[in-house]
Amino acid sequence: MDLDLNALSIFALVAEERSFRAAADRLGVTRSAVSQTIQRLEASLGIALVLRTTRSVSLTEAGERLHAEIAPAVAEMRAALEKTAALQGRPRGRLRLAVSSIAERFLAGPLLAGFAEANPEVDLDITVTDHAVDIVAEGYDAGVRLGEVIEQDMIAVPVAGDERQLAVCAPSYRRRFGVPNHPAELPSHTCIGWRPSPKAAPYRWEFAEGDKEFSVAVAPRFATNDMALMIKLAVAGAGITFGMEESFRAPFARGELEPILEDYCPSFAGFYLYYPSRRNVAPKLRVLVDYVQRRR
Repeated sequence: MDLDLNALSIFALVAEERSFRAAADRLGVTRSAVSQTIQRLEASLGIALVLRTTRSVSLTEAGERLHAEIAPAVAEMRAALEKTAALQGRPRGRLRLAVSSIAERFLAGPLLAGFAEANPEVDLDITVTDHAVDIVAEGYDAGVRLGEVIEQDMIAVPVAGDERQLAVCAPSYRRRFGVPNHPAELPSHTCIGWRPSPKAAPYRWEFAEGDKEFSVAVAPRFATNDMALMIKLAVAGAGITFGMEESFRAPFARGELEPILEDYCPSFAGFYLYYPSRRNVAPKLRVLVDYVQRRR
């Protein structure tokens, strides 16, 4: 079987975009040209890789397996080509990032706006997600997550200093119901919890007492994957909620929320910008890494 690297790279792009049109736009070719290339690749392999409908594109099981196998190599080739091209000009191109929704300092606005102003030829494509994303397999250039959950084979650069998770409530909730003196009392209170998806169990609230770390299953009255909604409910006095201290800065300043159980909420290593360990880091990513390091 002849190895068609061009067809494989186009297939990888279709797999990333889940769209023939979006892949064609990135390549600067027609949708028909992309479709024909995928058809030839499927014919040479003797198996369907892509499921097409009038509204969407998805991968077959064979397509998913092939993409998982070739995505790291395709990413390496793209990085090498971009580094070579950058010898003739400034960093440029689309920089795809997968960022945790609670990375407040990174997502606040000033950091990204300042980077974009300093690098006008780099376009930022940011997916805010709390799923465990394989940035290589899914075609991202880098991600931003808490340091404790980043794979050891990644290069990780601190975005900011230590972070802390806090339990908080509105003054009105404290007046009506009081507050717990110990995290173990939380299940007897109305709690507003977080879970990443409808089928996932609610996140267990994590605390520490002395050198001992422990978690509490609070059985939340309200459960959601939206931190903004959790804060709104807490401000309204609906219950106690839990999240990153940075998320509560504004309502703290306005007197809408106040921390509780602080003695059981220690600091820990915060968020990191991380990316695969490569010999050739794309210039568009290199300038982001350098910018983050300067802004710390």
